[in-house]
Amino acid sequence: MSIVRIDESGGFEPGRAPAGALGVAVARWARRAARALLALLCLALVLPVLAVVGSWLAFDEAAAGVLRHQAATVLPEYAGQTLVLALGTGLGVLLLGATTAALVTLTDFPGRRVFEWALLLPLAMPAYVLAYAWTDALQFSSPLQGALREWLGRRGALWPDVRNAWSAAALFVLCLYPYVYLLARAALGERAVQMMEAARLLGAPLRRRVWAVALPMARPALAAGTALALMEVLADYGVGAYFGLATFSTGIYKAWLVMNDRVAALQLASALLLGVAVLLLVERRAQQRLRFSGTRAGAQHAGDARPLRLAGWAAWAALALCVLPVLLGFVLPVAWLLWLVWQEAQAAEFGLPLARFAQWGWASFKLAALAALLATALALALAFVLRRGRGALLRAGARVLALGYAMPGVVVGIGVLAPLAWVQQQWPQSGLVVLATGTVFGVLYAYLVRFCAVALQSVEAGYSRIPRSVDDTALLLGSGAVRVFGRLHLPLLKRSVLAALLLVFVDVMKELPATLLLRPFGSDTLAVVAYNFARDERLAEAALPSLAIVAVGLIPVLLLSRAMRAPDG
Repeated sequence: MSIVRIDESGGFEPGRAPAGALGVAVARWARRAARALLALLCLALVLPVLAVVGSWLAFDEAAAGVLRHQAATVLPEYAGQTLVLALGTGLGVLLLGATTAALVTLTDFPGRRVFEWALLLPLAMPAYVLAYAWTDALQFSSPLQGALREWLGRRGALWPDVRNAWSAAALFVLCLYPYVYLLARAALGERAVQMMEAARLLGAPLRRRVWAVALPMARPALAAGTALALMEVLADYGVGAYFGLATFSTGIYKAWLVMNDRVAALQLASALLLGVAVLLLVERRAQQRLRFSGTRAGAQHAGDARPLRLAGWAAWAALALCVLPVLLGFVLPVAWLLWLVWQEAQAAEFGLPLARFAQWGWASFKLAALAALLATALALALAFVLRRGRGALLRAGARVLALGYAMPGVVVGIGVLAPLAWVQQQWPQSGLVVLATGTVFGVLYAYLVRFCAVALQSVEAGYSRIPRSVDDTALLLGSGAVRVFGRLHLPLLKRSVLAALLLVFVDVMKELPATLLLRPFGSDTLAVVAYNFARDERLAEAALPSLAIVAVGLIPVLLLSRAMRAPDG
């Protein structure tokens, strides 16, 4: 006689009698051990945040003196230049992203279908690569300014040096406006065309339709996109260091590595983390409002209302507004970098250093691939346990872990090094600092802290499309948890897992500040090499690794644009 027993997880185990109590106890212990291990991993990944915030628990007179000294010397400058960057970038991405989203969603003009996806291309361009390209193109000794001086008969500089805070803000606008564009276009594309058509039929003029109908519908999306762009600005180190700006990120790096002042670095990191936390709160609230502000109810009637067709000067103006950001933020910088590579190949006696480039590319690929595999594996395990509804503490840890992506790379680096430095002071023979900075362990740890949230979000999105009734059916048929995961969930999560691997891989390839702080000697990545060449004014040599980073960044952008065009196809 076959006996069917319900185990602790709710699954049925046919053919096993209650006499197997030892096996049940072992399985129960294994499940609890797995949950405890996942909880410890989450705690380890949250440790850098706790290290930065917890540094204020040891606030003594010496730390107070450091804080007073910074407040009297460098802190006003750090706050001032960071505020200039934030204000300039925030206003720019808001105007440019909202305008382009409204044009491609609410109006019809020549080339609109092309710009629906082309406006995403600047997402593939890291801000520091854009800074290298435009600085080289616009500097006094560049062929562009030389030709203009000869044509105009001028000898002096035609424009001032571009390495300043406002130029940096303009570069950030060119590569970050797609955050606002994406969210605003999604919000407007739901029902805005139909609602504006209804307002037109009721006699509302165009200006009132835009301000009273379209703008309120897109307001949460605009706030969320702007907050995301500002978090990228606060996290930036490459542009600030290359332009010689005194921002919080450059100040943290200088305090730790140049001045060897751990207390000052932690205090600056705490201030930067506070600013990021405020922006994250704004973004989360805006996303919650966005979730309920738009609905697909009636989206099937989208064909009933057509976008406003532009003609004459209005059509040309819309075309120019969409061409300029793509041209300045992607096409011209890539063309200039290609020209620099060609010039370097012509000038070099033995051609391009392809052997060294392959070495840098292989080092970047290994780190990015390993980080992507580890982050995705952890995300899969964590999402599976959370799907089964076990472990409130683990669920809280996962939510805190999601904050890692909002943390600037330099803060993550300091958060990794600070506790290790304290342990090294207490136990000099431990060798933990050597383990973190002399091997790939430290930089991989920082990558997991920053980018596990990306993988977890992608995997959880995939799980949300799998009905729980599928799990219940499999358990009723006698499948255990491991078999349900391996034979049922993994095939259904294939696309989400690939997306998680790809997103983490691309983010690691572009990551600069954490890699600068924690990379082992002799394992430079493409981002580090490009930064070092640009810092030494060897911009022609920085062009090849920069182009490689842009090429890798193009992959998710092209996939995203393809996904956005799929409904139309």
